[in-house]
Amino acid sequence: MSVRPVRLRPRSVAALLLVSVIGLIAICWPLFADAGSAVTTHAADAPWLFAALLPLLIAVVVATIADCGMDAKAVAMLGVLAAVGAALRPLGAGTAGLEPMFFLMVLSGRVLGPGFGFVLGSVTMFASALLTGGVGPWMPTQMLAMGWFTMGAGLLPGPQRLRGRAELLMLSAYGFAAAFAYGTVTNLYGWVTLGGGGGGAGGDSGGIFFVPGDPAPANLARFLAFLVATSLGWDLGRAVLTVVLTLTIGGTLLKALRRATRRANFEAQVTFEGPERPSPGEAPHRTYVTYEPE
Repeated sequence: MSVRPVRLRPRSVAALLLVSVIGLIAICWPLFADAGSAVTTHAADAPWLFAALLPLLIAVVVATIADCGMDAKAVAMLGVLAAVGAALRPLGAGTAGLEPMFFLMVLSGRVLGPGFGFVLGSVTMFASALLTGGVGPWMPTQMLAMGWFTMGAGLLPGPQRLRGRAELLMLSAYGFAAAFAYGTVTNLYGWVTLGGGGGGAGGDSGGIFFVPGDPAPANLARFLAFLVATSLGWDLGRAVLTVVLTLTIGGTLLKALRRATRRANFEAQVTFEGPERPSPGEAPHRTYVTYEPE
């Protein structure tokens, strides 16, 4: 029996696309706001509005996917993987960006698909924030970024055909690039808020923080300088550790995840069949249960 990821129905896909588009706009707007943009007058309010709105949107997506594309066995596996991922995050806290949970998210998204991956990434980041005391207005950005990170692994080509060393190399390359992308997305929040909307340290034209009303190219240059100055080392450590773990123990974990998924047999249709006439000595109420994959 082949391993198939948890499939999404049209309503789940629509909800996922909606929250992704809204999230991208809410996260990336500082890069495209210029002096003539009306949003620059509320630059200090935008991150807080985003922090209040995004958890509701993510909750809608999680509920929709759980209602339309996940059965009880998938929810159980989601809980186990999210708990393991949340427990892995504190292991690298404060140690040069060494976060082994990213390695688990890459492999889980690969085996279980993009929809399951988005939910797993978001739930894992939420659980780890509760575990480490990292709850704050930055958490919705981290949840969305981790959801995208894990979902991207599920969108990689060849989920049914590519195996062995080639698959591990592809996952390593994705994990390396996506680790930097995760850091870039999550740092946009700090870039806007730490500068105090242009009034804090570094908020002048020669600083590295967001300056409301300045041309987009100038703010983009500041953001790149902000990344180099604050998070490049952390992102590099995260990327390297993800590659090392994927190449060393990734094959074993992929086999374990696929074996568990195969045994769970997600989305199997349960059929109850009873005999028309009970045979001698057989109880008339006996029922046969068969599982037929879609």
